[in-house]
Amino acid sequence: MEAIKISLDDYVLSGGGANGESFDHKTDPSVMLKLYFPGKIQQPLDEMMVARKVYAAGIPTPEPGEYVVTENGRYGIRFKRIIGKKSYARATSDNPEKVQEYAEEFAQMCRDLHQIHVDTTQFENVKDRYFRLLKESPFFTPTEKEHLARFIADVPDSDTAIHGDLQYGNAIFTGDQKYFIDLGDFCYGNPLFDVAMVYLCCVLSNEAFIQEAFHMPKSLSTKFWQCFAPAYFGKDKTLAEIEELIAPYAGLKTLIVERDTRCPMPEFRACLTHIL
Repeated sequence: MEAIKISLDDYVLSGGGANGESFDHKTDPSVMLKLYFPGKIQQPLDEMMVARKVYAAGIPTPEPGEYVVTENGRYGIRFKRIIGKKSYARATSDNPEKVQEYAEEFAQMCRDLHQIHVDTTQFENVKDRYFRLLKESPFFTPTEKEHLARFIADVPDSDTAIHGDLQYGNAIFTGDQKYFIDLGDFCYGNPLFDVAMVYLCCVLSNEAFIQEAFHMPKSLSTKFWQCFAPAYFGKDKTLAEIEELIAPYAGLKTLIVERDTRCPMPEFRACLTHIL
């Protein structure tokens, strides 16, 4: 797909993240731009292709527009802008007294997502993704990889939707309208692989990361998880039971985090103790 050339002079910076920045169009309020950092070319193209399939599948997400490139070689995607939107992370940070309300709304969004059956010929199986990540990882021994591969293989299969980077910064709302964003890692499979990211971001991550990424103290993010867990899993399970169930899936996220940071992450690996 050939990228459409644009000028950043037409946009104003509106936010940022780990992979790039977001911009609003200066004169057209219906357009927003997600622009990746310099050097990333294939990643925005891959996300564009997935975003179009996800939108066509009826997943609530902003409508993707064109694959674009700026005059200085940065690639990105234009989307239909959701005016007045706020993420559940930002809303919780701004209104900590509403943490339970926001956590329960986000949990219902996740429950709804994980009940959507998708065309498995259009998306990757989450198990295949983890097998690939495991094969490429330089941080686990062959024996450890064998144990992890056995765990992944034994997880019950499903053809339901998985966001791929499910955390409360990647769900937005305005009024009664709710959307998932940043769906470049969308796939299908067992929802526990997905919910594990909520646990990792809210509970397992350190204070500094939570402050930088989600603009709140870890005590508030932990409270968010404590409200989210029973709303998602039901009140017949204790929090300890839920965390015991979800922990190994959160530990598997180590494969993604260590790939990106290029160093071992012992605070996440601790969740893999019973597997390794």
